[in-house]
Amino acid sequence: MPIEQSSREFEPERISAVARQLLDASALCAIATVGSGGEAYVNTAYFASDADFDVVWISDPHAEHSKNLSANATAAIAVYDSGQTWTEPDRGIQLFGSAKEVTGHAVDDAQALYGHRFPAYDRDTLSGYRCYRFRTRRMKLFDEYALGSGVFVTATVRGGGQITVERTLIYRPKDPLSPP
Repeated sequence: MPIEQSSREFEPERISAVARQLLDASALCAIATVGSGGEAYVNTAYFASDADFDVVWISDPHAEHSKNLSANATAAIAVYDSGQTWTEPDRGIQLFGSAKEVTGHAVDDAQALYGHRFPAYDRDTLSGYRCYRFRTRRMKLFDEYALGSGVFVTATVRGGGQITVERTLIYRPKDPLSPP
């Protein structure tokens, strides 16, 4: 499948809106962290996100991904609907940045954000858990309903959730009738 750099430009406001819709469409994310030996590790968690595209989740501080983040803040997150069907339009978002345990007064804000998305969240029941915040620096998103077939947009995220579109790639399926 050839990948082409596209000259098609998307307005940052449109990409921001699509990214928000993608984050709101699923309650689960996959969080990738780096282990002490440099190995990749992935964990699934319920999450909430804010207007700056930061992501928060609640987790046990002794979990492998939590221990990884205490040593190396590098992380990536994927959000997508696992019920999508092959050959149908797809959508999802990948976030790249760093994460750490939330401390001090910021804990209340993180818990409020999480509790807003998940009203059944009970701080007392999960008192041994900690809040973690992921700061998005780059995102790669695809939404074939909103952006077109095979279109992947990569954007930088600056303070205040400001988006700068870096590039647009188009994955075009090879014509089965064309010569190799």
